[in-house]
Amino acid sequence: MQNDNIKKLEKIANLTSDEAKKMLLDEVQKELTGEIAKKIRQAEERIKEDASQKAKEILVDAMRHGATSYVAEYTVSTVTVPNEDVKGRIIGAGGRNIRTFEREAGVEIEIDETNEIRVSSFDSIRREIARRALDLLIKDTRIQPSRIEEVVRQVRTQMDDVLLEEGKQIVHDCGVFNLPLELVRLIGRYKFRTSYGQNLGIHTIEETKIGVSLASEVGASIDIVRLGCLLHDIGKVVTEEEGTHVQTGVATLKKYGLPKEVVACVAEHHEDKPFSSVESTLVWIADAISGSRPGARYEPHEDYVNRMEKIEDVAKGFDGVETVYAFQAGRDVRVIVKPDEVDDDRTTVLAHDIAKKLEKEAEYAGQIKVTVIREVRATETTAAR
Repeated sequence: MQNDNIKKLEKIANLTSDEAKKMLLDEVQKELTGEIAKKIRQAEERIKEDASQKAKEILVDAMRHGATSYVAEYTVSTVTVPNEDVKGRIIGAGGRNIRTFEREAGVEIEIDETNEIRVSSFDSIRREIARRALDLLIKDTRIQPSRIEEVVRQVRTQMDDVLLEEGKQIVHDCGVFNLPLELVRLIGRYKFRTSYGQNLGIHTIEETKIGVSLASEVGASIDIVRLGCLLHDIGKVVTEEEGTHVQTGVATLKKYGLPKEVVACVAEHHEDKPFSSVESTLVWIADAISGSRPGARYEPHEDYVNRMEKIEDVAKGFDGVETVYAFQAGRDVRVIVKPDEVDDDRTTVLAHDIAKKLEKEAEYAGQIKVTVIREVRATETTAAR
């Protein structure tokens, strides 16, 4: 009876039972496919929304870990003087002591009615040498031209040890150990270098903390990211190599045998080449976060430093020049010459030649006063008794 009914239905519908089953399944399949696609789209939108929120949370948390407390010191350091008597000795009779100090240290000294001496220079290492030398002279109390020269030179020779200690502090703050001492000494220069007004040491510590936090969230190699962040700007403090700071940094890390993954992070942190790993991308992200946050950088300061360096380099290019110091935002240039190579007549001509060249090559410096200093000294020692 059932079979008869099926045959009648097949005849009326002009379909076999198998064809009817297939048609029914196709309709169900279409309905299910539409429903599934709708569910997938909804899931994708929800995942994107959740991922975006999670990404924001990760970045905010990473930035919070990277926060540092630091007051920028662009071109001025201060030294506290204990009393008026010491201040008078620093100035010296007719200002001779302070003039000797400025000439020897290559900085400007400002003294007013307060108990603070302001040491001014665009070169932070030069300024640090002057600050330390002043501290020693104040404690020593024997403040006279010959002693000033001796102390400044002594502090200058000790700067290698200072850089090593500063480097140790920076790598410790970044959680990195067992680096070659020469590389640590280079890292110590971070403290005395700025990039667009942002202290390189503080930027590096901040970036490393951010990078490590991001690496731990996404499951990347924390060690590679940590080293990549610490060393990404090493090329900025290497003076003996030519090229961009990225090229110099890569050459330096290869010289010290750093892992190729770390070298790649440095090579790619300015997108000069495609990212080769997630670690390299994270170093770039951490660098961008630290450098682009509000208040981190002050671009005109970098322009200022570049202009001052160019002014000094132009004057150093003349024969017989021993040292050059630029002051007053480049408006005052003092050139110290070798007395055995430059006589008095040549001194006048040299000042004129330097001024003319600066006129042509010193960009946006305005009017520049060039002072050439030639000093001859005779020293003799009594016979021993």
